[in-house]
Amino acid sequence: MHEVVGVTFKEKGRMFYFLTDNKRLKKNLTVIVETERGLSFGKIVTDIFTISDEQIKSPLKKVVRIASKDDYFQHKKNVNDAKKALIKARDLANKYELDMRLIEATYTFNRDQLVFKFVADNRVDFRNLAKELANIYKTRIELRQVGVRDKAREIGGIGQCGRCLCCTKFLNDFESVSINMAKNQNIALNPSKINGICGRLMCCLKYEDECYSECRKFLPKIGSKVQTEVGEGKVVDLDILNGTYVVDVPQKGPIRMEKSKNESY
Repeated sequence: MHEVVGVTFKEKGRMFYFLTDNKRLKKNLTVIVETERGLSFGKIVTDIFTISDEQIKSPLKKVVRIASKDDYFQHKKNVNDAKKALIKARDLANKYELDMRLIEATYTFNRDQLVFKFVADNRVDFRNLAKELANIYKTRIELRQVGVRDKAREIGGIGQCGRCLCCTKFLNDFESVSINMAKNQNIALNPSKINGICGRLMCCLKYEDECYSECRKFLPKIGSKVQTEVGEGKVVDLDILNGTYVVDVPQKGPIRMEKSKNESY
């Protein structure tokens, strides 16, 4: 078992787990943590809890130390300087006539790397831009192209459910979502209903898809012919979760039927 805490790097940002390394930590403390890009400043948003080896999907980094006042001032300086760097980078992108939209700039805590994220429809040759930025800021520059789903994650927002976007809170990876998932759940194929603010199919369509698929096993398809006690009819409606369906029998009208576990369709 391992003791971990949840840490975020920006307000309402995605949470990541870090090993406590036997440190006395608590919720709302600011800390310096080790990441793949180097040291980063973050805030603890959970109490300490334990997880098993089986629950760890990728190697966990550790909390290096509790942040001091100097660490906090350094972080604020990094944030302010990154905002200025973003404005400068946008001006340079216009200068080089690059078809890209820069959406975020971030310094690592020790300022040994400055990362720019941008959105573009096609691949962009940003070598001249990166070279000039490196000359200006005297640090390693990384320009990272992200998709529309990543853009929504970075910007954040409120989904149709009224809660913060899943991608900004807990989703570590974007899994494939298909239109068949919406059909499987009998959701109207209206883009305003099934698309997220990123313009792509909502990630949450995947959450209950397996449950709906299991419930559908013993239900007929809409439009199929089935036999009832009063004759043969056509299935016109499904109530998947309650396990019932409506059959329209000629001259008898609609009849509600319950699923049969003796036969799968």
